Amino acid sequence: MESIDRTRDCSWTHWAISTVEADANRSADTHLLPFPLPEQWGIDLYLKDESVHPTGSLKHRLARSLFLYAICNGWIDKGTTVVEASSGSTAVSEAYFARMLGLPFYAVMPASTSKSKIAQIGFYGGKAHLTASPAAATAEAKRLAAETGGHFMDQFTYAERATDWRGNNNIAESIFEQMRLEPHPVPAWIVVGAGTGGTSATIGRYTRYRCHGTRLCVVDPEHSAYFAGWRDGNRGATAERGSRIEGIGRPIFAGSFLPELIDRMVKVEDADSIACLRWASERMGRRLGGSTGTNLVASLGIIAEMREKGETGSVVTLLCDSGERYAATYFDDDWIASEGIDLAAAAQRLAPLLPA
Repeated sequence: MESIDRTRDCSWTHWAISTVEADANRSADTHLLPFPLPEQWGIDLYLKDESVHPTGSLKHRLARSLFLYAICNGWIDKGTTVVEASSGSTAVSEAYFARMLGLPFYAVMPASTSKSKIAQIGFYGGKAHLTASPAAATAEAKRLAAETGGHFMDQFTYAERATDWRGNNNIAESIFEQMRLEPHPVPAWIVVGAGTGGTSATIGRYTRYRCHGTRLCVVDPEHSAYFAGWRDGNRGATAERGSRIEGIGRPIFAGSFLPELIDRMVKVEDADSIACLRWASERMGRRLGGSTGTNLVASLGIIAEMREKGETGSVVTLLCDSGERYAATYFDDDWIASEGIDLAAAAQRLAPLLPA
């Protein structure tokens, strides 16, 4: 009989898992905010406010799950260099957890990423590794991980499987628990953006697992491959450039994006997203991020459709991050002009969807 023993010292692994889990315990849950709509509509809109996480965005959940997944798989150990390809928010959150665990961290991202996000990565001790285009980030991250002997987190592959979609206080379970005492506790629709695809996968699986009648709408910005690929059943779909709406949209299909779970997809022009986020920011008294504007365009479109059919109910979407991160872009008129974005025309298109 031949036997080979490769038993590892798991003391660091046990400490790391306990440390990351303690962060989840301290953070508690995020708020579910009612969005002001006319009472006579009979339809309630809620925003799940993911901006209150310690790192300020929805991606805090993903980063925590990815670290736990990699640690439990034995891919990350004491001293491992962690590398990620990210347009910003995931990298900010992963830098936070890397610092918590004393690990070197590199974020490979396009040079167009907002300076405030790059500064946040640096604040948490991470290093930004910039590429000329979003399409080059994944290959460069793999190269850098190999060069440093580190681990490439690869959010676009593992996002759909790193989170326990059956429950364990994931975002879907949290939404339904918080909706329990609302007038329409089971949402007619949940609306999310397409980034890695992890959030839509978690929500789509959970609603089916719990036998809810909730339908899932995924919204896609300009310059993204998801909408056309979903429409045509083509996972090889591509886009020529990266999205201007940070955090959502991809020039290629992510492996973690699962089209089969989606009931509807909506493609939203960037001008409409930005016009809507500015309108909604005034209505809520706080600045909202770009992907939240995209989510709201689709949500308000669904609500208009429900009203036409005489339906009542609730719609839930995500407030992904704070608009303070985008003071130099979405809230800067000079940047809007430089991008050739026509907000006046967008406001006219949105007017039929908006309450007075």
